[in-house]
Amino acid sequence: MKQLIYLLFLVGAAAPLGAQFRLSAEVRPRTEFRNGFKTPRSPGDAPAFFTEQRSRLYVDYAEEKYTFRLALQDVRLWGEEPQIFKDDAGNTFLSEAWGQYHVSPRFSVKAGRQIISYDNERILGGLEWAQQGRRHDALLLQFTDEKKVNQLHLGFAFNADDDRPEPGYLQAPGANFYTVAGNYKSLQYAWFNHTFAEEQGTLSLLTLNATQQNPDSTVSNKQTLGAYLDYQLGKFRLGADLYTQTGRLGGRSVAAWLGGLNVTYPTKATPLTLGVEYVSGQDDANDTDRATYFLPDYGTNHAFNGLMDYFYVGPANGTVGVTDLYLKTKWAVGGASLLAHVHHFLTGSEQLDAAGNALSPSLGSELDLVYVRALAPAVTLHVGYSHLLGTETLTDLRPGSMKSNNWAWTMITFKPTLFETEAKKKK
Repeated sequence: MKQLIYLLFLVGAAAPLGAQFRLSAEVRPRTEFRNGFKTPRSPGDAPAFFTEQRSRLYVDYAEEKYTFRLALQDVRLWGEEPQIFKDDAGNTFLSEAWGQYHVSPRFSVKAGRQIISYDNERILGGLEWAQQGRRHDALLLQFTDEKKVNQLHLGFAFNADDDRPEPGYLQAPGANFYTVAGNYKSLQYAWFNHTFAEEQGTLSLLTLNATQQNPDSTVSNKQTLGAYLDYQLGKFRLGADLYTQTGRLGGRSVAAWLGGLNVTYPTKATPLTLGVEYVSGQDDANDTDRATYFLPDYGTNHAFNGLMDYFYVGPANGTVGVTDLYLKTKWAVGGASLLAHVHHFLTGSEQLDAAGNALSPSLGSELDLVYVRALAPAVTLHVGYSHLLGTETLTDLRPGSMKSNNWAWTMITFKPTLFETEAKKKK
């Protein structure tokens, strides 16, 4: 590792005239106390306590015609390795590796392993809360107008796995069957964004097609289409999104939708955000073969529906859907800030108990508190606590029977710039 860093320093020092080189790093240990995180606990369950750490090394290089990034990453639990070892059980891998060529000032091509993130990250997001993050192997075509008011991004991906040796993979029977669970076989999307005058906000339109490999070797195509709005209206900041899903999921047709609306008002003491989000589910009494449950497959789902991840982070919510009523605010506390979020959750569909009677739609309420303090220009401390009080409906629908559940965590992030050259202007 020392030799690698030294080599990168030499590369930066030898950067040609007009180029910019930056070497940066990140170390982010997070300690968690889980006592009903993601799903209710049961009597006798012991809380989980652990520390997971993410370590990254970023290499960024830019010239007039192209930009390049390489990011190496290691994710591991404290203690999973003995003090003296020869075989490393940690997870060290390539987080990002992409290049972007600027064909003209208004058109560029970006290819490689990269973060794809737009708007509020509801549909496409980097999932940076998770230590590993979310990455795509993709090709992007990016257009912008002369005034940079309108942008159009076109994205393409086609995935393959390495279950066959390369020569046979090219043309053997079943060579194109994709076996990586939870991922798409191919992806195509178009994202258009318009920035309103005087920085009043933005409007985005998205259309996305994801192709899934079925067990019988056929494929299913599911489309997500919708819009996102962020707009300043007097003293009020409006946020809204509306998406529908259609196409097919396995052998079933899809007809699902997601809608959200929030309003932020800046009071003298603190901003207040009041909002609602509805994510459609599947009614228990629905005996058709149509899938009416919306799945935000590739977004940053941790940022929505409460920080305890009871919805769309893992399979815990199934096809129930959710209606989320929330109030969010933030206070300045000395040189730090305290975030407070309150949620009340209801089902996004009609659910039945074992006797066939309709369950109450109320799932429970959650309080999230997060304290954030900058300890130094490159060091940030986060401390969080969440408490969820569930209902009979929640415990009927989920594994676990305890209605009172909590989660606490602390995270410190070190993100220094190790070395950087200034881009020199050509004479």
